[in-house]
Amino acid sequence: MLDPIRSQRIARLVQSDIRAMSQRCVELGGINLGQGICDTPPPTAVTERVKPAIDRGANLYTRFDGIGRLRQALADKMARDNGMQVDPESEVVVTIGSTGAFAATLMALCNPGDRILLLEPYYGYHLNTAVVAGLEPEFVPLDPTTLALDAERLEDAARGARAVVVNTPGNPSGRVFSRKEMETIAEICQRHNLLCITDEIYEYFLYDGHEHISMATLPGMWERTVTISGYSKTFSITGWRIGYLAAHRELAGPIGLTNDLYYVCAPSPLQYAVADGLAGLEADFYAGLARDYQQKRDRFCAALREAGLEPRIPEGAYYVLADIRPLGCETSREASMKLLEEAGIASIPGSAFFRGTEGESLARFCFAREDATLDEAAERLQDWASGRARAAAR
Repeated sequence: MLDPIRSQRIARLVQSDIRAMSQRCVELGGINLGQGICDTPPPTAVTERVKPAIDRGANLYTRFDGIGRLRQALADKMARDNGMQVDPESEVVVTIGSTGAFAATLMALCNPGDRILLLEPYYGYHLNTAVVAGLEPEFVPLDPTTLALDAERLEDAARGARAVVVNTPGNPSGRVFSRKEMETIAEICQRHNLLCITDEIYEYFLYDGHEHISMATLPGMWERTVTISGYSKTFSITGWRIGYLAAHRELAGPIGLTNDLYYVCAPSPLQYAVADGLAGLEADFYAGLARDYQQKRDRFCAALREAGLEPRIPEGAYYVLADIRPLGCETSREASMKLLEEAGIASIPGSAFFRGTEGESLARFCFAREDATLDEAAERLQDWASGRARAAAR
């Protein structure tokens, strides 16, 4: 047997709680509200364009940064929806999902040993990708009660750091950072010469009138921001792996070079289909997305509350953190597993998103499921809560 088996760069890498809980959910026949599967139907304006693209011969490598039609469609979209003016020839890179964009960005713009700041709660992929790239993560907790930005903590951590990751709307927090919070982050980035990497993949999932602000549009930030997004969530095509990034050409150039090295290009016919979808879907599609998901949010959060698991109502994205202390477990992993085994509902332990102990009282649920699935999940939660109440009354 080869010794050692693992490389040093993955020595600290373990299977995520998201994958582990999803696997256990399958074994138990539960409803998976842990992983962001997003099984709602994709728009036909997208799916119906795949076969025609294949029939036209879109089966070969594309340019490393994506087909021209898609890069132009993305530039038009960013001008319309984000207030960003980007050159589709040199400032847009189509990637293998937003995760591919993030990995290529770290490899292209950061060095081993660089400190990268993660706002806590954080998304585990951001952490693990940074670790494998040889970076040193530093965690900057949001306010434990409100999940608001703690400017003093960010200021302290920023000294000597290379980059900060900003995820808004946030996974798992559901926070949508206000303009004031974004301006504060921008000021700190400029004061300490930080690269800002923004994950904006949930940009259309906004509730209760909240506004999405792209960091790159703030004064002084275009030259130091990499804006990452994709269509896994917006079009419910998580398996297609079509993401992208936009950045000043001095940043996009080396990222594109790295993207070419690792991934060559995103799937050719799927690029064409997404480009057609961007051209064919009107503004009411995106407004309807927010409206439909707010209804899902409200129904599922009500079910959590009725089951005694108080939710933190998200402002955006499609995840909700809920208080799992009523299950009486010492850790969030034990509580999530208990809920799966007793109620048949899979969640993700809050400890997957916190370096400290704050996550031990929380679990993350995903409500990006079809209404019938959410209704069944609500019934299971109600039956589970009723059974616990009967047992306690005996």
